[in-house]
Parts: sequence; C-alpha cells; structure tokens
Amino acid sequence: MTRETHFGFEAVPEEEKARRVAGVFSSVASRYDLMNDLMSAGLHRAWKAFTVAKSGVREGHRVLDVAGGSGDLARAFARRVGPSGQVVLTDINAAMLAVGRDRLLDEGLPVPAVQCDGERLPFRSDRFDVVTVAFGLRNMTHKDAALAEMRRVLAPGGRLLVLEFSKVWKPLEKPYDWYSFNVLPWLGRRVAGDEASYRYLAESIRMHPDQETLKTMMEHAGLERVEWFNLSAGVAALHVGYKF
Repeated sequence: MTRETHFGFEAVPEEEKARRVAGVFSSVASRYDLMNDLMSAGLHRAWKAFTVAKSGVREGHRVLDVAGGSGDLARAFARRVGPSGQVVLTDINAAMLAVGRDRLLDEGLPVPAVQCDGERLPFRSDRFDVVTVAFGLRNMTHKDAALAEMRRVLAPGGRLLVLEFSKVWKPLEKPYDWYSFNVLPWLGRRVAGDEASYRYLAESIRMHPDQETLKTMMEHAGLERVEWFNLSAGVAALHVGYKF
C-alpha cells in the first residue's frame, strides 16, 4: 500500500514528495536569496544571525549545516571555526548546493559541500559539535527520521539548532495569511518566474508542526533540554536541543 504525505495542502505518495520538492528548489535556486530578502523584508538575516549567536560555535568546532542551500549559515560558521575547525555544507538539491558552494568559494571559504538526504546523513556518529538546519526540515518527508539522524551525528554535549517558519501570534494570523497567499505567489511570479513554488511555500508552512509539537518531536528523537524562541511574533522559531 502506498503511503502518502503532504506536499503543501496536497496529499501525494511519499516517493513523489522528494521529487516535487527538488523541482521547487531547482526552479528557484538562482533567485533564492533575492526572494528571501523580498519576502521577509530582510528579516531572515536577523533570524540567521540569532541562530549563529545561539549556536555557541567557536574556533576549532566541527559544524554540519543540513539543507544549507545558498550557504548563509555555513559562511558565518566558517568564519567562526577558523582553520582548526570544519564546516560541512549539505543539501539534497544539486542546484541549491552549487549556489552555496560557489558563493563560499568566491569569498575564499573552501567549505566541503556534500549532496545528501537529511534523513540519511553519510557521516559517522558523534562527529559534530553543532548541527543546524534552517528552513529545510519543513520540506523533509520523514521529519522524525531527519531529527534522529541529526542527533546521531552530534558529538556528546553537542547541540542541534532548527530554524523554521512556525505558528504566528494569533492576532496576526489573518493578515499573515493574506500576505502568504497573495503577496508571496505574486512575488514568485514577478521575480522568480515561478508562482507555484511560492504558493507551495505558503502551504508548507501551514502544514509544519507548531512550536510545541516540534519541541516534542525533538525530545522523541532523543534530544534533551529542548527550548524554542519565537522570532518576529512566531513567523519563525528557533529550536535548540542537546545530546548528552
């Protein structure tokens, strides 16, 4: 029997979701950063800076950035870990990974770039001091498996940081919905030439677990001392959990 999952509001076979998500990001890769700035009025940069600050990354650390796309977090971490540390950038999508790899190389940061599935990470257990995933967990079919994999590759004492769109403050729900389902697809059509991908973005945010549910999922994956921080009234949230 074929198992189904969500692709936005649409129910699709599990094996089809990865293919369709790949199509979304291959389509928008070249305009991904510009669209992020436009959609969030630049706020995504502040959210990522907060994530870096909460990561505790310092010189000599080993950091894994899962679904790292165009490399914003990997770039910040590479500058923190110095020559004695290591940052590894991963993404399942070749087009997005190429954007991030090339940007980092252009800035003199030769960060290893590995194309892989966040649900099946090709790294040994207990390897990284910090693992991050920013706006990538939402697109994974089996989020529980991905969280368990990210915990597996963490070294004891390490921390996982999950930055993701979340459930907005209730008084803002109606204007946020109007913006999401009207402005985002319009921007996608005008700037990226792809309205459907940004409609999927709006839908996928609504299907993603809320703050407390994601916290519980991280705890079920074996992470401890899980806490979360609302950003911009819950438009995004940062979850932090530890492996002991």
